[in-house]
Amino acid sequence: MEFLRSENTHFSREWELNIRGKLFTISTPQVMGIVNCTPDSFYASSQSSTIEKQQDLIDLHVKNGATWLDIGGYSSRPGAEHISEKAEIERIKPAVSYALERYPEIKISVDTFQSEVANYVLEQGVHLINDISGGLINSEIFSIVAKHQVPYVLMHMRGTPQTMAQLNTYDNLLKEVMVELGTQLEKARTAGVKDLIIDPGFGFAKNSTQNLDLFSYLEAFQLFDCPILVGISRKSLIYKTLGIDAEDSLNGTSVLNTLALDKGANILRVHDVKEAVEVVKLREKIKGRNYQF
Repeated sequence: MEFLRSENTHFSREWELNIRGKLFTISTPQVMGIVNCTPDSFYASSQSSTIEKQQDLIDLHVKNGATWLDIGGYSSRPGAEHISEKAEIERIKPAVSYALERYPEIKISVDTFQSEVANYVLEQGVHLINDISGGLINSEIFSIVAKHQVPYVLMHMRGTPQTMAQLNTYDNLLKEVMVELGTQLEKARTAGVKDLIIDPGFGFAKNSTQNLDLFSYLEAFQLFDCPILVGISRKSLIYKTLGIDAEDSLNGTSVLNTLALDKGANILRVHDVKEAVEVVKLREKIKGRNYQF
């Protein structure tokens, strides 16, 4: 008897990203380590508001196998306080400088939706802009990314971090998220952005039930024909579902990261790099093995 194993085909191809004229290949799932330079976060242990803590976290992420570092200075938790572009730059400047100088082999992303911040970090040599608003808050960011010839993470969100929690009413969740992402994707391409990565935006303008529903539909985002980034690390869809808190959500994160890879995710954005790298390694060892009986 022969048992056939169906395989997700999303990794049957290699993704090539143009980073300042040089091709960067994604041939297997990659891990992006979060470097939170804010004084607050939904996950308190991820806060690294001092330069020393930021450098230690960057060192740890690289040691544990991160391909990407995602540095952010604007808290995007629901209801977070707005800060100016100047203040955001001051928060992230030391971490960006340290990561670029210490680890030239690592790809550096900056998590921002403010165009002045994006322009500053790209002039420093950053390789990727990760925009939680998908260009909705400041569409000028598209032309800035295009000018520097770097990839861009286009995430689904409604409103701002201050208002998004009240903007989670959908008649058809998947359809509306896909349409809204598609609209912004076309705007980005029209502005000259060549290499886009899609992020469904778990936790942004979606409640816990909607997050779980959207996660179950993750395969649908392959229709955009772009790499898919999934950021569910320690989020409420895990801890509210399990009746725990973010501090105890590592196991749940690993479970959903594994499922995300099976559903076509190409990049896992996480607080805990070591565990995510282990998920990727084990899955890569197991997938594709066929047994003959």
